[in-house]
Amino acid sequence: MMISRLVAAVLAAVLITPAFALDAELARLARSSGTPDIPGLKIVWLAPWGDVADAHPWRNIIVHQTEGPSGSARGGAQEQSRNPTRRGVMVWVETDGTVYWSVADNLVPTHTDGANRNDNKYVDNSVTYHQVVRDNSIGVEFAGNYPDVTIGSTEAQVAAWKILVQVLRARYGIPLDHVYAHNWIDFKDARYCEGCWLATLARAWGE
Repeated sequence: MMISRLVAAVLAAVLITPAFALDAELARLARSSGTPDIPGLKIVWLAPWGDVADAHPWRNIIVHQTEGPSGSARGGAQEQSRNPTRRGVMVWVETDGTVYWSVADNLVPTHTDGANRNDNKYVDNSVTYHQVVRDNSIGVEFAGNYPDVTIGSTEAQVAAWKILVQVLRARYGIPLDHVYAHNWIDFKDARYCEGCWLATLARAWGE
């Protein structure tokens, strides 16, 4: 436990640095169609991009962490690809940093259902109530926190996320403060804060 926290602290110190400006080439690639090669990302395209003008009007990004072992992102993404609107997400990230784009961006997977309430039972969700829901939020699932859910994301996942979040924001015009952790909109598990570190990193990079 102590080692995991120490590693997380070291990674945070190294990786929470000002983000470089979104360069023109990355922005161009983010708005393209098909299966573009994006520098710094290894993407397995289970669902190629269509015309961005036909994409669903995404306004938020929600970071999830699945309680699956290392290597489970591929299977989850393949299942999602076969049944796009099942409970799951559009984008999956494996522990080695591989990104699986599983669903066409004009379709809406089922996730974050529990956030659509205003009882503040676990966290203050008054601001996100009816604002951050599955119909307007892209889900990104990071695999690998099994059997210890307190284990953070790998260095490869964080490196991929640093580029991926820029691509998602550029492609869909999503503001920086619309990147959320799962736990910021709905409580899940008292043992850990799901998605909090990754969402915090994304916002710090963009400042």
